Amino acid sequence: MTKKIVVVGGGLAGLVAAIVCAEAGAEVTLYEAHRRLGGRGRAADGPYLAHDGAHVFYADGPHWTWLRRRGLVGALGRPPLRDMRLGFVRDGRLRRLPPAGFLRMMATGPTTAPVDVDFHTWASARYGEDTARVAANAIAVVTFDADTGRLSAAFVWELLRRVFAFRVPAVRWVVGGWQAVIDRLAARARELGVRVELGSRVHDLPGEPTIVATELSSARRLLGDDGLRWQSGNGVLLDLAVRSARGDRFICFDLDGGGFHESYSLQDPTAAPQGETLFQIDMPIRHDEPRAEAAGRVRALADLAVPGWRERVTWQRSGAARHRTGALDLPGQTWRDRPAIDRGHGVFLAGDMVAAPGMRGEISVNSAIMAAEGALRALRLTDHAAR
Repeated sequence: MTKKIVVVGGGLAGLVAAIVCAEAGAEVTLYEAHRRLGGRGRAADGPYLAHDGAHVFYADGPHWTWLRRRGLVGALGRPPLRDMRLGFVRDGRLRRLPPAGFLRMMATGPTTAPVDVDFHTWASARYGEDTARVAANAIAVVTFDADTGRLSAAFVWELLRRVFAFRVPAVRWVVGGWQAVIDRLAARARELGVRVELGSRVHDLPGEPTIVATELSSARRLLGDDGLRWQSGNGVLLDLAVRSARGDRFICFDLDGGGFHESYSLQDPTAAPQGETLFQIDMPIRHDEPRAEAAGRVRALADLAVPGWRERVTWQRSGAARHRTGALDLPGQTWRDRPAIDRGHGVFLAGDMVAAPGMRGEISVNSAIMAAEGALRALRLTDHAAR
């Protein structure tokens, strides 16, 4: 009786799926096309801990519980109170507080919003067009979309409530960032006997139950299914290390253009050499906007959030994230409408753009658990048929 399961992709989703399957007693082989595990959870090689993707966690979902129960989170960082300087860019100026209308929205808004109407229409009717635009730009840090107002009101409102609701913040900063969690996931997988094949690109599906934990574009090619598509964001990023100074902002929301600025190192001193501060600044690219113009807006945000950075910079890198920033739901859609995890014939999908709840990396974890449970059920059916 076979107990073999194949996982294609060694990012966050693939590692979680491999662990779930191995914990249940399956023989798991994980194939990763690159020479390093982690996918977009990877960070740059030292001395700067700059990530290719997200770098924070939210502790209000099942993904966090799953990681914590296995000791995969590790130590948490927290910025000193003296360094927790927030900023909000409005009309080209840096301010300490967001507009009053936005604060009223978050303090008095309902629990849910409608699925079948776009956020801008729904929020404008309740709070006015200006507040609706501010709110959409404030949450663009999650969507990487320059027109977040076009998305489903239910989708955007849930994100806004998770990030800005008047309650104890759920955000958590893990020392070592996503890379540290990826390293612990990889170690756990190997402890459980998962066979990891690096530099191994899969071109054909094996006979065993298979979890495809890749980007949708790669899954589309592997499975020959052109329907594996979903909308995602498009943005530019600037990782920036500077000599530390008191005037630098810890977090800054660009309420004009949807940009976002955050420190990596104020809450995690291991992220940069002593005496330096590491930031990441991102900006969604507008429709038909050249990437160079978006990059210019990133630097303009840096001018406000990190005054004098051009004279203090010690390291920087720029990049782009196109269709690689997690699923976005349009009006009339929910996460259940995204590409299904169970593709039939013992094939399952996992990743941040498939039919599982959460945002970005959370979708990867939750879908990986669901895909692994499906693959394990397929194994039991195979065993039963063999008997």
